[in-house]
Amino acid sequence: MRGTATSHKQSLRAYLCGMAVGLLAFLAVVLIVAAVAPITAHAQSIPREANRYQLTLKREAQYAWGLQAPVASFAAQVHQESRWRLDARSPVGAAGLAQFMPATTDWIGGLYPGLAARDPGNPTWSLRALVTYDKWLADRIRAKDACQDMAFALTAYNGGLGWVYKRQKLSAEPGVCLGVTCLINPGISEAAQRENRHYAETILLKHEPLYRGWGNGSCP
Repeated sequence: MRGTATSHKQSLRAYLCGMAVGLLAFLAVVLIVAAVAPITAHAQSIPREANRYQLTLKREAQYAWGLQAPVASFAAQVHQESRWRLDARSPVGAAGLAQFMPATTDWIGGLYPGLAARDPGNPTWSLRALVTYDKWLADRIRAKDACQDMAFALTAYNGGLGWVYKRQKLSAEPGVCLGVTCLINPGISEAAQRENRHYAETILLKHEPLYRGWGNGSCP
């Protein structure tokens, strides 16, 4: 009987050890999946076509803005504008990766020799135009910090610099775009206001974190 009891104890011990090992292995797999899932989700949220233009965007951004250029912000903007589709075209005529309108294309092409080709269908031209225009806008806006400056510049890119100035005149905090000044309707249609008020917020707070691996961003 003693031998049988000992055998049962050994079997029970082996069973419990096996259960413990199995449970630990299961927990390890759960932790690995939990750690990898956010990374995978972010990677899947970036269009495959984006990788083709990453180095070009970085080069053009650093040329226009310096080595600390907010590359992640610009990548997020392209993501919002065209989802990195070179053949993207809006119903109102905006074209290319940066969705430049014909009038803006003509204007900026006359202002900068490097954009004289006026070719939104060319990816290098399009990315160069985007970062150059953003810089031109940011230099003409006074804001609380780099994040708000970029937010105002993006709002101007989408809706016009004049409307940004009007919002700032109406605002109690003219140096803050996100959640404050850019929520003000300066006298545009409700449809235009709905698009414009969320444009910078979507780029900087939703899309920019996806591109943090590409370089600096504008907002913490």
